[in-house]
Amino acid sequence: MRKLDLYISKKFITTFFMALLLIIGIVIIFDISEKVDYFVKNEAPLKAIVFDYYLNFIPYFINMFSPLFVFITVIFFTSRMAANSEFIAMLSGGISYIRILVPYVACAILIALLSLSLNLYIIPRSNIDRTQFEEKYIKAKSAKFHNVHYQIAPGQFVFVESFSRWNNTAYKFTLETIENNKLKSKLEADSAVWDSTKECWRLRNWFIRDYATGLEDHITSGAKKDTVIELTITDFYRNDKTVETLQIKDLNQLIATQNMRGDANVMFAEIELHNRFAMPFSAIILTIMGVCLSSRKRRGGTGWNLGIGIALAFSYILFQRFAQMFVYTGAMPASIALWIPNFLFALITVFLYTKAQK
Repeated sequence: MRKLDLYISKKFITTFFMALLLIIGIVIIFDISEKVDYFVKNEAPLKAIVFDYYLNFIPYFINMFSPLFVFITVIFFTSRMAANSEFIAMLSGGISYIRILVPYVACAILIALLSLSLNLYIIPRSNIDRTQFEEKYIKAKSAKFHNVHYQIAPGQFVFVESFSRWNNTAYKFTLETIENNKLKSKLEADSAVWDSTKECWRLRNWFIRDYATGLEDHITSGAKKDTVIELTITDFYRNDKTVETLQIKDLNQLIATQNMRGDANVMFAEIELHNRFAMPFSAIILTIMGVCLSSRKRRGGTGWNLGIGIALAFSYILFQRFAQMFVYTGAMPASIALWIPNFLFALITVFLYTKAQK
């Protein structure tokens, strides 16, 4: 059994990494052909293209689709084994079907742990350079956006009519303080400029209205004023790609902060968080499914199994995208929606296992 475990494990790991190298090469060629116009137009340096973009793009791409690579790999080499009657020989020799699955599951767990480690510790760091390169040379960010409304702390609300990235200035700045469901004070300013040296906002043409319990309110005003609040310049630069650059601790902190503020963009962080765990776990489910699907010897050879495997792989991607749409529309929380594809494919795996040749 030890020789058999090594035999299957060697086929699994070797085929997996060979498939990765082949597919990565094809993807890079297509990606270069698609983005070469941006590289030339924006005068991207060759060193930045190679080291900042593609060197960081490769682990990102591998980790994103590693469960599908695992699935297709298992379908391919298991079908070859079945075509050579190796499964018939093992089952006839008294080896149980569950025991045959042991090296498959062990390799899948190893790949899943590797993928999880990449997700939690390595890829977020590499995504920093990759996303910065994309923003600079491929997809330029909007220089200005409007109507920003945050709850920055319990009872404190900020509204900005517009924010310019060119000069880090918020226009029509308003800060409201509410206590016991009553407006206590309101700070308004024509503009608020971020001071990077003091890490504070410099208000221009400001006034504060303190609402008293009596008939008179207290009003103060001035031309300039520095203020420190629980809102920094990084809050205005976050987008759906920012979450890909955060370590797991920072990602959890961002989710807590955005939930407190009522920020609708929290869905991007929640999707990223649950994807980091759901995707590696799916490698185990898809491995067992691949074995159950392709371990039976067929007259048509491996082509039929590969066709079914590719169809199921694309259906998994489709279900995953639909699951994210449930989060975007607010139909389901990310903690449930992102695990639906794994649950559905686990049910399919159980069905295929009952029909597998034993």
